[in-house]
Amino acid sequence: MQYKSDVEAAHGLQEAYKNLKAEISRVIVGQDDVVRLLLTAIFCQGHCLLVGVPGLAKTLLIQTMASSLDLKFNRIQFTPDLMPSDILGSETLDQERNFKFIKGAVFANIILADEINRTPPKTQAALLEAMQEYSVTIAGQKYSLDRPFFVLATQNPIEQEGTYPLPEAQLDRFMFNIKLDYPSYQSEVEIVKNTTTASSYQVQRILHGDEIRYFQSLVRKVPITDNVVEYAVRLVHKTRPQTQMASADANQYLEWGAGPRASQHLVLGAKCNALFNGKYSPDVEDIQAVAASILRHRIVRNFKAEAEGITVDDIVKKLL
Repeated sequence: MQYKSDVEAAHGLQEAYKNLKAEISRVIVGQDDVVRLLLTAIFCQGHCLLVGVPGLAKTLLIQTMASSLDLKFNRIQFTPDLMPSDILGSETLDQERNFKFIKGAVFANIILADEINRTPPKTQAALLEAMQEYSVTIAGQKYSLDRPFFVLATQNPIEQEGTYPLPEAQLDRFMFNIKLDYPSYQSEVEIVKNTTTASSYQVQRILHGDEIRYFQSLVRKVPITDNVVEYAVRLVHKTRPQTQMASADANQYLEWGAGPRASQHLVLGAKCNALFNGKYSPDVEDIQAVAASILRHRIVRNFKAEAEGITVDDIVKKLL
């Protein structure tokens, strides 16, 4: 893959995005915005948390996206008895009585962490180093993970018995917290038609690892004006209660606001969103297109908000 200029490469990314979206939509119906955010995270080297009630095809969506990318894919079903070594790997004695490292499921390009809140904090934390440093440490030895590397986790928001909510420090590692809503009536009719016949669609591979890494570096090279960066940072500062730039809603309804990583992700997400739409530099609308999913899991409501039924999404919508 050779592009003569960054402008030509930008067209290449836009075309790849259209092809990926079209391929995924052959299997997944009516989730265009979710697919856009997932692909944004991939080209921004981010991780995603998908939250939705059972039966909304969260797992199928991630598996379909993985199938459209020529990358190694592993699915980890998180359970209460899952141990860190099941994810990271462990050292064992071979026949010559030498220690040998057996790689765990995390050694892949795309990791589906299915129902991540079903496993205890010790096992959840096993992913922290991998998500941030792209490496794991076993018995004092550091092992690098293959790049690109993405963790795409799913979570069921309604059945909370026997679950372990992710701590804020780990939630902050996810670029996006994506909410999956019920499909529309027409979309559900199409889903039922597609899934109750004997035929099935074989997803075609659109991009391979080298192309993804190239486009990841391209996203970071996209120029952005100071006023758009300042808008992103100002938006994050508005979420921090009892600070100089805090909004009235933040002071009234929030316990904690978003940190600097939110500002970084807003800018990166906006750059990628601009390229998807054929623009060479992002504007305020591109920041707003990714803001809700970036801020949703980084702000903490206070008791007053919970008592009045004010949701995090309500607060973010007002901030925007």
